[in-house]
Amino acid sequence: LTTTFSNTYWGGVGIVKCPLDAWIFQEIIHENPPDVLIETGTAYGGGAYFFASLFDLEKRGRVLTVDITANPGIPRHPRIRYILGSSTSPEVFQTFKNSIRPGERVMVSLDSDHHKAHVLEELRLYSSLVTVGNYLVVEDSIKNPNYPGAMEATEEFLKNNSNYIADKSREKFGFTANPNGWLKRVR
Repeated sequence: LTTTFSNTYWGGVGIVKCPLDAWIFQEIIHENPPDVLIETGTAYGGGAYFFASLFDLEKRGRVLTVDITANPGIPRHPRIRYILGSSTSPEVFQTFKNSIRPGERVMVSLDSDHHKAHVLEELRLYSSLVTVGNYLVVEDSIKNPNYPGAMEATEEFLKNNSNYIADKSREKFGFTANPNGWLKRVR
């Protein structure tokens, strides 16, 4: 698995995303195109570049992405804005919030630190930004045997938040790195 994910590219840029999940992202973006997609965890920039490419096809949308590490090799694209910092810092969250114009549709992909406490904090913060009918995707929610992670955070979040449901229809290919992580805002 490590060999595969370190050797997967979108337009020549490294992307750490299961291709089956990438397909689901493009279906969601086509069905209900957001104006803004917030991504936590930029890494090589492949995810942001992928989302920007999908927005090019839709002729709308932009990507706001954050990471704690600056990567000088990240791709430049007019639809991408890179932010340096922690996804859970008040300053970064406020930057995202201030970047959303009134009436814009918002989708979020959480793909940074996958420890439970961090994911729960991201869920607490970013769930308020997602618009009804759009998705808050908790990436890499596959159960981790080494520590409580994204799966446990997602389960706890859903117990205490009736605004979201886990949309199991997005797991249609029989494998996803995001089980129970395709969270659709329903109210």
